[in-house]
Amino acid sequence: MPSKASRDSEAEVWQVSFQVPAALEEAATEILVMALGQSASSYCPLESDQAEISAFITQRSAWNLSKSREIQACLQNGFPDLLEKSSLTFRCRKIKESDWRESWKSHFKPLEIGKRLLIKPSWSKKQPKKGQKLITLDPGLSFGTGQHATTRFCLESLEKLQPLDRRASMLDIGTGSGILAIAAACLGYQPIKAFDHDPDSIMVSRENADLNQVSSQISFSRCDLTQLKPMVQTKYDLICANLTHDLLKAHASTLLGRLKPGGYLLLAGILIEQFRAVESVFHAHGCRRIESRQEKEWQSASYRAQGEGS
Repeated sequence: MPSKASRDSEAEVWQVSFQVPAALEEAATEILVMALGQSASSYCPLESDQAEISAFITQRSAWNLSKSREIQACLQNGFPDLLEKSSLTFRCRKIKESDWRESWKSHFKPLEIGKRLLIKPSWSKKQPKKGQKLITLDPGLSFGTGQHATTRFCLESLEKLQPLDRRASMLDIGTGSGILAIAAACLGYQPIKAFDHDPDSIMVSRENADLNQVSSQISFSRCDLTQLKPMVQTKYDLICANLTHDLLKAHASTLLGRLKPGGYLLLAGILIEQFRAVESVFHAHGCRRIESRQEKEWQSASYRAQGEGS
């Protein structure tokens, strides 16, 4: 979603793109997401054996030779039989922001989460079913819309773990577009706090909350997880932490210091090969796994903390 300032004048946008064999479409897209730390997309024409992978950046310095080498090494090491040793060809070209916005329309479709949520871009005409809450969210240059496997797991878990007999509080760590906090508000969680270290994230998440008329229900703030005290008085019934594996391991006590006894913790954004090491840290703190899901290269899980009701 564009910031209010960018609606008056177009921002500078660059498209990073490269082609891979069609069989590597999903893997290459996820690797580009990891390299840039933001959304990416893919396109594979019917009957073509090549897929184009692309992402859009607002700072030219976000793309450099080391990034391209990193992506090529990941693909060649992971899929030596599918990718030849010859170099991939990467492009980084400046485009009009209006062209970027049109290009996303073919990639972002309405997304139903369980029976109670419908997430769709503003240009979609799909209407919510009876009992569904509607969330309108357009793709941003750096923040997603729920399409990523790890975000979907968190969204579905918000619905599954919500108590029926009382209101539950929720903390969203690394809020990004604000989608998890907004979904929690639509489902009836209260109070809700969300934070991120990126100031652009806070600006975008507040705009998204305004668009969905839940801004009064969510407290957004800029905050660095690494600088927080491990223990605080205010604790939450459910915490979402869609973070990198190193942050999850290093700051497990900070996350759990904000969770009520018997509360729920959602961990996402973890590569399958990194998951066991992350889980062992939280097991050592007494967390019990409720559910885990693998999708593509990612693994996510929900846990319950020790204490009341567990």
